[in-house]
Amino acid sequence: MQVDKTTLADLSIFHSEEDQSVFHHLNFTQTNGGREYLRIFLGNPLNSISEIRDTQNTIQQLMAVSDQWTTTVTNGTIMVLEKFYETQVNNFSPYPTLFGSYWYKIFNGPDFSLIRYTVEHTIDFVNGLQYIVSLLQKQTLSRQLTIWVTRMDMLLNKPMILELSAEKKKDLSPVSILRYGGFIRNHFKGAAFELFDIYCKLDAYISMAIACKKYAFCFPEIKESEGPYIIAKDLYHPLLEIPVAYDLGLSINNNFLFLTGANMAGKSTFIKAVGIAAYLAHLGMGVPAKKMQLSFLDGLLSNIQVVDNIIKGESFFFNEVQRIKKTIEKISDGKKWLILIDELFKGTNQQDAVKCSTTVIEGLRKMKNALFVLSTHLYEIGDDLKKFDNIQFHFFETSVENDQLIFSYQLKPGISNDRLGYLILRKEGVVDLLEKL
Repeated sequence: MQVDKTTLADLSIFHSEEDQSVFHHLNFTQTNGGREYLRIFLGNPLNSISEIRDTQNTIQQLMAVSDQWTTTVTNGTIMVLEKFYETQVNNFSPYPTLFGSYWYKIFNGPDFSLIRYTVEHTIDFVNGLQYIVSLLQKQTLSRQLTIWVTRMDMLLNKPMILELSAEKKKDLSPVSILRYGGFIRNHFKGAAFELFDIYCKLDAYISMAIACKKYAFCFPEIKESEGPYIIAKDLYHPLLEIPVAYDLGLSINNNFLFLTGANMAGKSTFIKAVGIAAYLAHLGMGVPAKKMQLSFLDGLLSNIQVVDNIIKGESFFFNEVQRIKKTIEKISDGKKWLILIDELFKGTNQQDAVKCSTTVIEGLRKMKNALFVLSTHLYEIGDDLKKFDNIQFHFFETSVENDQLIFSYQLKPGISNDRLGYLILRKEGVVDLLEKL
């Protein structure tokens, strides 16, 4: 799936304030490397159904063992070993004697302490990985897990590693410490760093598994199809504490959703919920919905948070136009796309906005290779669009009771004509402030 940085920002996959990002919501990693791999995985949607299905299988199999996952392999353990390989220590014999070991311990105390500390952490590290291998080998594994488990088993199945893993840390003698320390330093470095890398990847995947389990995400059914489609039951935005669920149906014959509603009624949240679910599906992740089916999509583009560019002298409206232009050029390739547009042409006057919006919608709706979700405050253009069979109309209802705004956040069929801007202005006391000037 193709996706650009603007879309990733619009959907808050990543965010400058991290706690507002999807990444933060899914991050249960325990290592620095796992965190970075999770960032990489979330930033790179997959390019085939076979990859998506294998990733789904990987995450589901890790979900089944997540409660039994080892805690002996920690970020601290990996950092200790990495520091050991970076630190110079005085030389010692690869075949230490009893006398030589005590001599080294007395006259090279700091180095000996580092070696002992490293050996102890290496015991935890290899025991933790051996446990993971045995845990995962009990089930039929995905292609990716098979590769990792097979490689870990091969790297760990060495005589010295097996001997080391059987040791008890409290029983280590100075001779054993230097003997194992020499092996770790001189013969285990390549294997250690490869094992670090595999474990950090597993850490990222177990994080996704924990998230899917914690939030009760469903795994979508994704297929190749002649035309694009998305069908979702009880879809919701994953970052909301108390979300409202929506049902969604987009297909080649109803590929354009025209969305209206007052400010704050829920249009942007709905659009982002659709985008996030489609995006997570193409990562092989579970999605925030009770059930979801969709075609494999070649790309996802959004037009939600357009900004002006003072340095280039480009206005808000100009950048809106450029984003629409680039979108049209992109999706003219005949591939399957999902396009999300929130409040089209906010940067110009009402008359221009109506004309521009009508022109764009009437053009886009002819593209049968793409699915569109478009919101607008220009409800008056809806009536002229009802002649097109492939456009469906939904709105978010708002009511006023005792001068208070009531938002149901329920998606309903039809077109909204709510205009509540002045009411909000008055309710927030701005009108009173202005009258007192």
